[in-house]
Amino acid sequence: MDYQKVGEKRPVAGGSRQVWLRRLALAMLVFTVMVVLKGAYTRLVDAGLGCPDWPGCYGFLSVPTTGEKIAIAEARFPETPVDVSKGWPEMIHRYMASTLGLGIIGLAVLAWKRHPRAPRPRRHSLVLLGLVILQGLFGMWTVTLQLWPQVVTGHLLGGFATLSVLFLLCLRLYQEPRIVAEPVRRQVQKLMWIPALGTGLLVLQIALGGWLSSNYAALACPDFPTCQEKLWPAMDFRQGFNFFQQIGPNYLGGLMDNEARVAIHVSHRIGAVVVCAFLIYLFWRLSRVNASAGLKPCLWLAGGLLLLQVSLGVTNVVALLPLPVAVAHNGVAALLLLSLIWLMFRMRTLEGHRL
Repeated sequence: MDYQKVGEKRPVAGGSRQVWLRRLALAMLVFTVMVVLKGAYTRLVDAGLGCPDWPGCYGFLSVPTTGEKIAIAEARFPETPVDVSKGWPEMIHRYMASTLGLGIIGLAVLAWKRHPRAPRPRRHSLVLLGLVILQGLFGMWTVTLQLWPQVVTGHLLGGFATLSVLFLLCLRLYQEPRIVAEPVRRQVQKLMWIPALGTGLLVLQIALGGWLSSNYAALACPDFPTCQEKLWPAMDFRQGFNFFQQIGPNYLGGLMDNEARVAIHVSHRIGAVVVCAFLIYLFWRLSRVNASAGLKPCLWLAGGLLLLQVSLGVTNVVALLPLPVAVAHNGVAALLLLSLIWLMFRMRTLEGHRL
């Protein structure tokens, strides 16, 4: 086999057969980021129950706005008066999620038609399709179970999972293995556990952030670095992390008491410290790898996103959760996760070349 010079990448395998697959995958990746951000916005403006039914809104395909339609809607759902300002964010999110689902179906069709000899894109597209179907179910349960925190958190994680799998598909379609000296490849492979563990810790922190948001605990500690002017305030971890909450009550606004919410908030802060410390170790350890491995761009991107994420988190506390900052905090968390996936992908796809 005719290899390129060590440290270079092979040209990406082209061909008209996969051009449209690549374009659609990239378009869906960008659109998924928008859906994730829109979902965060909908949750943060308390519009998750802006429409009390699913998949429509008060029995209509869109938010009722005329006097006649509003009267019909409130007759159907007398306990939930129409609030147009809450209904539209929810329905727009549903429209966007439905569009994403259609795009993923198109992606699966293209993968099966354009890649008859490549099983990976096919399997990948089926995983994506399964995730989108599951996300649709979580979207329905979010409404029908009235913002049950377990479902809301699962819906958030499902969105991040869909984004991650779609990003990995784009990497496989666009990025070819990098050729390095065999000793460098072996050195990198021995260090794979570091970004893998870092990614796992970050996913746990994202889940904790979802649990914090779904239980309305973001403002439980309005000061920083203390919480309610104490280093260790009164906390109820048992209630705060009770994952067997009753199904049925309306969880809009949250049902936990102050000490339970403080326990969740402080846990999220502790998790942030652990993740930051480990990622700093990751940056230090992998920065010492031979430059031919091409890991520096990934490390610089992840480091910049980590710094930005910490700044947004602190701003959320001291500025009492401004909406643009809170939405950005969700978005940067997603980008930080993608940067670690990119790092692991580059490390795993290195190919050794004996000099």
